[in-house]
Amino acid sequence: MSQELTYELLGWPPDGPKLPLDHERFSYAGKFVMTNTGKAVARDGETIVAAIAFNEDRTDEHTLWLRYITVAHDRRGEGIGPELVSLVRDHAAERGYERIRIAVNNPFAYEALYRAGFTYTGKTTGIAELVLEYQPSTADESNSTSEREPDMYQDGLDEFRDRDLSTEETDFLESRVGCDPPDQ
Repeated sequence: MSQELTYELLGWPPDGPKLPLDHERFSYAGKFVMTNTGKAVARDGETIVAAIAFNEDRTDEHTLWLRYITVAHDRRGEGIGPELVSLVRDHAAERGYERIRIAVNNPFAYEALYRAGFTYTGKTTGIAELVLEYQPSTADESNSTSEREPDMYQDGLDEFRDRDLSTEETDFLESRVGCDPPDQ
């Protein structure tokens, strides 16, 4: 039986804890044993159900990158990822980061990050990930659902539509045609 989820920031880079995750339950499990990244988790009782690894940008001390987000396969779609991202986002803002960024490689992650207040920057990485950003100093104006540009949201979705996708991803994108960004 599920208990109420708890969200916890475990440490900041460069001294984050090792976090051994079961590779059968979590994508990117091996990335969480590195100690040079900060970590945050969501727990159901004592069981970890989601985790984030993050670190400071190597060239900009005012930017924090969310590097890996993983939610247990059997817990996806419950809103745990956006809630955990929001925890890290808020703590990063308190620490004075001016920008929080993440690069995503699928439309489900893209949507989840929009739910956490991030917006598409129009940029991609060299490996075709879309870069999303949250700016704490402008959160009240530019990251609010009513003010975020629907065109930028759709532009990001269009980037995914041009790719070789699973049936689930294609159906998801079709359901979002013409939609405004999701609520936070």
